[in-house]
Amino acid sequence: MKRRSPIRNRVVAGAVSSLLLLGLRGDVKPPGYTIRTDVRLVLLDVAVRNGAGGFVAGLSKDQFHVTENDRPQPITVFATDDVPVTVGILVDESRSMTPKRAEVLSAAQTFIRESNPKDEIFVLNFNDRVMRGLPEGVPFSDNVDQLRAALYRGIPQGRTALNDAIVAGLKQLQEGKRDKKTLIVISDGGDNASQYKRRDMFDLVETSSATIYTIGLADADDPDRDAGLLKALARISGGTAYFPESLERMVPVCEAIAKEIRIRYTIGYPAPSDSGSSLRHIHVRVAAPGRGRLTAHTRTSYRYEDIAK
Repeated sequence: MKRRSPIRNRVVAGAVSSLLLLGLRGDVKPPGYTIRTDVRLVLLDVAVRNGAGGFVAGLSKDQFHVTENDRPQPITVFATDDVPVTVGILVDESRSMTPKRAEVLSAAQTFIRESNPKDEIFVLNFNDRVMRGLPEGVPFSDNVDQLRAALYRGIPQGRTALNDAIVAGLKQLQEGKRDKKTLIVISDGGDNASQYKRRDMFDLVETSSATIYTIGLADADDPDRDAGLLKALARISGGTAYFPESLERMVPVCEAIAKEIRIRYTIGYPAPSDSGSSLRHIHVRVAAPGRGRLTAHTRTSYRYEDIAK
């Protein structure tokens, strides 16, 4: 198969359609209200946790502070609604996943049931290659039975094309109609079969608005395990990396992810055009009197390209 040109040459960083560089009027608008203009906004998907690790809801816009490359940014978009999301579930179907498959698919079904009923969801099964789980011509679904069938369509065999699966998942997310995008990646090892290189894959992660949750199931003696890769995907995109101690913990993990997606904050600010660098580093702080120490979890960087050039 002929490989396409490098990802970074095909995606507008920060994203006209990826990091949701939106044009919005007014100070506070829900994510579903978008007016496309020449004003480019960076839209962040933010989770807030307290010192005990619990999710924190009910915060206001003035309790958040955003910097990009250490420069304060004005928050012009703020929303807390449980809005529908475009979600991709990426399930490792390599041969080594065979003894774990029943628990993994059961947990994935739990995630689907706990999600917003209006979410548009797709499934990608991957081993040596990436396969769409839904029927031909059906890119997304909110039908639980149809999505369950998509999960079971994979056949455990071969190796692990994890990079290719993430690239395919991020591309399909951009076909979705929901402003907020999420990937759930379930795998027991690192990449050992992809056509896409790791750097190309991470370039696309940095130019995407998607929040990525990873669930690592590698055995301690697995030579292909790569916890660092799964952690980096979550850290850069603002998600969370989970490493369940047992397969029985898979269901609670998927329940936690579904809950977090539904209570995250949406924060946006105008993308600076004079930063002098394409890779922008983001830091979000949150402070609320009487709420103790709070930590904001969101993407740590994005890649910006001047579309006027």
